[in-house]
Order: sequence, then C-alpha cells, then structure tokens
Amino acid sequence: MKEYEQEDPIPQGDLALQLTALPRETNGFGDIYGGWLVSQMDLAGTAMASRVASGRVATVSIDRMAFMVPVAVGAQLSFYTQTLDVGRSSIRMLVEVWSDDPVSSEWRKVTEAVFVFVAIDSTGRTRSVTPRR
Repeated sequence: MKEYEQEDPIPQGDLALQLTALPRETNGFGDIYGGWLVSQMDLAGTAMASRVASGRVATVSIDRMAFMVPVAVGAQLSFYTQTLDVGRSSIRMLVEVWSDDPVSSEWRKVTEAVFVFVAIDSTGRTRSVTPRR
C-alpha cells in the first residue's frame, strides 16, 4: 500500500469548497485537467488560510502532490482543508480532494497536497499572522 493510501480513508479537516466537474474543464478523454484541479485546491486553501491569518495571504509553495484517480466530467468534488502548522507569518495547510462519481456512486480520494501560505499586508509585504479571537 502506498504512503498516501489508507485502509478505510475519510476526509481530513473541514469542508472548504464543493463543485461539479464541468465539460469545459476536461481533456479529449473526458477527464478533468490536473492544473484546473490544483487551481481549485488553491482557492479552497486560500479561503481557509485567510481565515486563520485574519486577512490576506499568498500561496508560496505546494508540496507532496499526488493524483490517485482520474476525475470524470459530472463528478461532485469536495475540497477539505486542515491546518498543519502556523508560524510567524506562514500557514501550512493540507488540502484533500474527494470525488463523488454520479455514475458509479463511488466516494474516493482524488488527490492531496500540502500548501504553504504567507500572510501579507495591503502592499503585498509579509506580515505576522494575527491570532483569531
């Protein structure tokens, strides 16, 4: 069994985004483009990281990306986020994507990655993460 596979997997963290994979996001074989999926993961992660940072954040890196199964058009995608670490100005966040395939009714993990965000001010300069109250 590979490191990222679990015996009975369940989503880790909080639901941050749900959407349907549409035909405009697919290649000629009807599978969703990986780059589009990564951009949606970034949106979900940014939304949650900005809550943790109490303000604006920027994505600075993506680590440990692995696609486990293809995503077909029409699949319902759920994006889960879990804060792994908060530093002085950075936030490490796990982002997982799960697919609910309407044809097969299978619920499966599609991919995961660790995103690192940095808190920034209105001029785009790094700032300290302000703890949420």
